[in-house]
Amino acid sequence: MILTNGIRNWGPPCVLRRYVKFCFVGVSGMGIDMGIIYLLASPSTLGWNLSVSKMIAAEMGLINNFIWNDLWTFRGLAANQRRWPQRLARFLKFNLICTAGIGLSVLLLNVQVYWLHVNLYLANFISIVLVSIWNFLMNLRFGWKQGPA
Repeated sequence: MILTNGIRNWGPPCVLRRYVKFCFVGVSGMGIDMGIIYLLASPSTLGWNLSVSKMIAAEMGLINNFIWNDLWTFRGLAANQRRWPQRLARFLKFNLICTAGIGLSVLLLNVQVYWLHVNLYLANFISIVLVSIWNFLMNLRFGWKQGPA
């Protein structure tokens, strides 16, 4: 479907379908994030600083998410932008957009764990869910926007 503004696949059903795919990809990234944060931050493993552990875990999840979103969720939106320099530019945009989400996630995680005494893993899950809509909309708009034909 092509809308009058020249952007393909932006209608509400398509956006909802892409968001559902984005969430499925996000679940795989969340699994990576949770596993790495356990490995790095848990006192029974490495016991690193929570904020540093979260940033590393989130970045590893982001790399996973970019790959799957590029191959599946947003496939076709940048079909004419498949060369490595264009993918790298998209990855950098994705990372920049999601960096704001990581910052918010770290803030939310620390507030929940240290101030509200929420379980670390539940707080991490809540933080991830709260920033997912921001990440999706910004990446749809700026990361995988339809390029010139």
